[in-house]
Amino acid sequence: MFKINTSTNRIEDLKKMSFNELHFSERNHLQEWLANNPKAFGEKDEKLLIIQKEYNGFNDTNERLDLLAIDKKGNLVIIENKLDDSGRDVTWQALKYVSYCSTLTKDQIAELYEQYLRKIGDSIDAKENLCEFLNKGDFSEVILNRKQTQRIILVAANFRKEVTSTVMWLLQFGIRVQCYKATPYSFGEHVFLTLDQIIPVKDAEDFMIKGNVKEAQETIIEHEVKEIEQLRFDFWVKLLHRIHGKSPIYQNISPRRKHWLYSGGTGISGAHYSFIITKSYVAVELGLNTVDADLNKEMFDLLIKQKESLEIVFGNSLFWQRLDNKRMSRISYRLNDVDITQTEEHERLLDFLVVNMIQLEKSFREPLKNLKTQLSKQTVEETEVEEFEDEKD
Repeated sequence: MFKINTSTNRIEDLKKMSFNELHFSERNHLQEWLANNPKAFGEKDEKLLIIQKEYNGFNDTNERLDLLAIDKKGNLVIIENKLDDSGRDVTWQALKYVSYCSTLTKDQIAELYEQYLRKIGDSIDAKENLCEFLNKGDFSEVILNRKQTQRIILVAANFRKEVTSTVMWLLQFGIRVQCYKATPYSFGEHVFLTLDQIIPVKDAEDFMIKGNVKEAQETIIEHEVKEIEQLRFDFWVKLLHRIHGKSPIYQNISPRRKHWLYSGGTGISGAHYSFIITKSYVAVELGLNTVDADLNKEMFDLLIKQKESLEIVFGNSLFWQRLDNKRMSRISYRLNDVDITQTEEHERLLDFLVVNMIQLEKSFREPLKNLKTQLSKQTVEETEVEEFEDEKD
């Protein structure tokens, strides 16, 4: 590995090191790096969500796995980390953990994730975050830890032949195991890390995954999903028909099957009104979700200053969520303890959504218009300052 020196137009060697030489440990360093930045694994078009660390909740055993994650398909991923040497028993160790975790239910996984979030001091809701990560509208639609879909990731600076031989054999039987070689380098006071997947090579991995997709399908789950999609479609048809002509939003939208969320514009790019329907609650929402997280928080702070007057116009107390740990912020009004699968409930839910969306849009129409003007003025002023500074330079 080399550093490019642009001033001399030369490349300079980075010194390959061992974790031991750098006084790094497995638990306090390598594990923490991966837990806080799972993007290091380079999942193609995907990413991993860490849901537990140092997990030891196995019955009748004191064993403890390093990291537990899920991927974008809802598969459990068991991650075992070693430092300079993989050891000869890491595959057996990982296989045991996979067998233990294979029995975890969806609710148990959500509870494990909730425990982990509390442990690291994160206040986000586990089930909501799982839905967001898996792009599902409601936790009832989430599918986790299907039969024989568990994955294993092994990380070490060096892998023994008995380990790589076992991994190659397991791959032939459709068991997804990946080996990542972690290599630290030093250059002066700086330390660098590379994480390279060495087994299987990327092209071979893609072929093997595709070859097992058909076997992994579960017809019962597919049938349930189709039923939910049809129910969702029928509900949206009724909702859009009922609000037609009564609001400036949702007038040119077609019903769809794939989502329980419908958004309509506010006049500010990235800010939108949404109908939200889950299995346990329905809501109308104003979402502030531009690409700029700081701007979202700024808009939220400006609106919440008007909280009292806005709620008087709306006619009820609103649910204000700044969501400091997320990019977006939102303001909503909910009806809890509902069951969207009960069609006899639909009339009540439709009335709630239509009446309150009309009222929400009416309440925030002028404040958002003023907010847009204020933000535009601020942008112009900032541009003028920048131009002035450029002229001075």
